[in-house]
Parts: sequence; structure tokens; C-alpha cells
Amino acid sequence: MARITLDHIRHAYSAEAEARGEYALKEVHHEWEDGGAYALLGPSGCGKTTLLNIISGLIRPSGGRIAFNGADVTDLPTEARNIAQVFQFPVVYDTMTVYDNLAFPLRNRNVPEAQVDKRVREILAMTDLESMAKQRARGLTADQKQKISLARGLVRADVNAILFDEPLTVIDPHLKWMLRSQLKQLHRSSGFTMVYVTHDQTEALTFADKVVVMYEGEIVQIGTPTELFETPSHTFVGYFIGSPGMNVMPATVQGDKAVIGGQEIALAGAPKVAGEGRIELGIRPEFVRLERGGMPIAIDKVEDIGRQKIVRARFAGHPLSIVLDEDQDIPADAGARFEPGAIGIYANSWRVGMEA
Repeated sequence: MARITLDHIRHAYSAEAEARGEYALKEVHHEWEDGGAYALLGPSGCGKTTLLNIISGLIRPSGGRIAFNGADVTDLPTEARNIAQVFQFPVVYDTMTVYDNLAFPLRNRNVPEAQVDKRVREILAMTDLESMAKQRARGLTADQKQKISLARGLVRADVNAILFDEPLTVIDPHLKWMLRSQLKQLHRSSGFTMVYVTHDQTEALTFADKVVVMYEGEIVQIGTPTELFETPSHTFVGYFIGSPGMNVMPATVQGDKAVIGGQEIALAGAPKVAGEGRIELGIRPEFVRLERGGMPIAIDKVEDIGRQKIVRARFAGHPLSIVLDEDQDIPADAGARFEPGAIGIYANSWRVGMEA
């Protein structure tokens, strides 16, 4: 396993783009713990696969260095980094049996056959492939082949890291939850350093101890699922994490109050806002209360989603989502109240601190 150091890493896909300062991956400077489970989360084109491929050695960064356990591996090829990588689409040996697909990377490293058999059988059991062990891969479905790819990525016990590039794309939906749980269980039992790329917040929040949220080529927050939900450091994190996402509205700040459309909203402290810039208030729909005497809103519709209801409303002309329990009544003259401790103030999209 490895501690992965990303030392001022950046990347442009051509010399011309680099000369113009157009980086697909802007400067990343972080250290990821040995044995951590990380998810790179963000929309298509945000740089997450570029970063994964830099870690694996498939791409050499335009700038910066990468180290495993303090040793510089920036110029080492993939095969010298001792990593396992599972790609978006299955990569298997069609003429081999499922068993031999898993055994191949171990046999290729001259692991004694008794150890090969023991390890392969463990992973076959973990990934529910035991019944297919003697079948050739050629006749299997795409999701079955991807399970083989996942299993082969897990079979080696000596790797520095296991890298997953959207590995559940071709997996049948009802199997995804099971495989995510199995990967999480394996991480806890083995202590592998794992990095998992996905655009699916459910996959990221289920799998990872720490989620690395990326947006427009940079990391905007690294945190636990709870931290990303409760204290998003960037408005994009608020939009992207949660369903529905965080309410974000333009505001002005006056001491320990925010003002939106003439309505004063109490804050937990005085935001540290300095200079010119765009000021916004952000609050999760779960922390907006409906009550008589609250700030005036206009309710457009109510969506029943089972155990909860989502109220779609307008506050001072801005869209406002409110999450309620399924049995909670909506008064005819209901207004909104924002929980002060759950409000974030953002300057140019970044969360600012509060003075007590």
C-alpha cells in the first residue's frame, strides 16, 4: 500500500494549450493517506480521469511530481509503479476461464501455485464468481466480464494502490449496490489504498472514506460524506452533492445578518467578507423550515417522493427547495425559516468563515 503525494501536479494535453495556460488539470497539491479509500467525484470533463491516469503512469504530468511513500515515481512507467487498475469497460482474456483470468497476474509474478489457488478462491467467493470459475470468459455478459476485471484488480495482495475508473458503468443496476458494499468490505479487511473515479454521488459517498470533489480541472473539496453535505466549501459541491442540491441565492451581508430581497436572515456569526465580489447564501433544503409567521414564500408545487416531500417554492424571486417528512402538513399561510447554523455564506463561490 502507498501514501500518494501529489506535489503541485498540473496537466495540459498539448504544448500549445500549456503555453496559453489552458490546463485540463489545474494545480493539485494534496497527500492521500496510506490505506485510504478515496473517490474522485465530478461531472464529465472535470479532470478526474486525467488525475487517475497521472497516478497510474498512463500520463506524465506537464508539471509537478508524484510520489508513493515519499519515492518519486513521476517518470516511472505504469508497470514499475506496482498498481492495479480497473477500467470503465471490461478488459479480460476471453480464451481463459474465469479462474485463470484471476490467477494470471499472480502466476506472472511467480507466486507459488498453492498461494495462487487460495487467493483466487477468496476473491471468487467475495465477488460471487465461484459458479463461473471453470467457464471461459468469451461467452459471458458485459457485466459478468466487468466483475472479472474487478476481481482481477483485487487479487494481488502486494500492490501500492488499486485504481478504479468508473468500474460499474456496465454493471446491472441491482448488482451495483452489492459490488460497492463488497469493495468497501475488502478495503476494510485488506487496507489497500483505493482511488475510485465516478460521476455518481451515491457510488462515491457509499464507497469512500474521503471524497475528492473536482470541478473544472481542480479539486474544490476533500472531505467525508458528512462534511460535504453539512459544510460544502464551494457552491458546486452544494449543487452536486445531495438531492435536491443546496439552495444558493444572491445576498448582501450586514454584520451577522444576510439580506435577500429585503428579507433579513439571521446568521450564526458575522461572515468574513472583504472586498468586492459575488456574495451568495447557501442552505440545504433539509434545513429550511415551513412555519406560520416565517418569511414569505410562494409555493409552486409539492413532489411526493415516498418518505419525504419536496416543496418547490420561490423566495424573493429565487427558487427555493424545502424537504419535509412525508406526514408533515403544509399550512396554507406557511412561510420559510432558515436554520442559522446551517447557512453558509459564499464569496465568488467559495465558503467564507464566520466570526463568533
